[in-house]
Amino acid sequence: MSRPIRIGVQIKPQHADYAQIRDAVARAEDAGVDIVFNWDHFFPLSGEPDGKHFECWTMLGAWAEQTSRVEIGALVTCNSYRNPDLLADMARTVDHMSGGRLILGIGAGWFERDYDEYGYEFGTAGSRLNDLSRALPRIKGRWAELNPAPTREIPILIGGGGEKKTLRYTAEHATIWHGFADVETLRHKNAVLERHCADVGRDPGEIERSVGVARPPEEIGAGLVGAGASLFTIGLDGPDFDLDLVRQWVAWRDAR
Repeated sequence: MSRPIRIGVQIKPQHADYAQIRDAVARAEDAGVDIVFNWDHFFPLSGEPDGKHFECWTMLGAWAEQTSRVEIGALVTCNSYRNPDLLADMARTVDHMSGGRLILGIGAGWFERDYDEYGYEFGTAGSRLNDLSRALPRIKGRWAELNPAPTREIPILIGGGGEKKTLRYTAEHATIWHGFADVETLRHKNAVLERHCADVGRDPGEIERSVGVARPPEEIGAGLVGAGASLFTIGLDGPDFDLDLVRQWVAWRDAR
């Protein structure tokens, strides 16, 4: 049984005033998207390096109150920036604030400037991935102890395409895997993920495949669905946050 098609947007919290970000979230929800993401960085990733930028989780708390239908989350939270038990509590709190609409997107981290300027140890890709592997059980363990408990089993989205570790952690812990891939790459990564699922005794059908897209659905949608994707996320740049491509993907979803 195939999964329903879902459409996400990533409102990049850079190069805009917060009022413009708030307006973009409202317009995205009105346009019919399923999920609104931001990201977890401290400086812009494109454009003016010292341009306007806002913090991820403070913003998610505001979005929880602002929105009423869409799921919300970070694409993705950097595991390095917060104690895993604290992050679990933050996620549980936003889960309650939103009435059970939070997705915990998480990854190992990669943007060195964030680490250097905010005083985190950058380490190596391997050390950051090892930290993530230790954090995921702690997050789930803390959820089991919190009072009140989360409103639901909070979905965990893991972002990244590393085949030895990231996809293994996805098989062990996640309900959504997110990557940036063409059809051939997506098929390959799916095969790797399915092998990890077999190794850990997990049904791969329990994991939704998410992919970032930047072209119209008529060009790439059918191929990506055929390769296993069902969640398609469009990144939006400020300050305008143009929803034209998003509306095309929503219309394509609704026509299927």
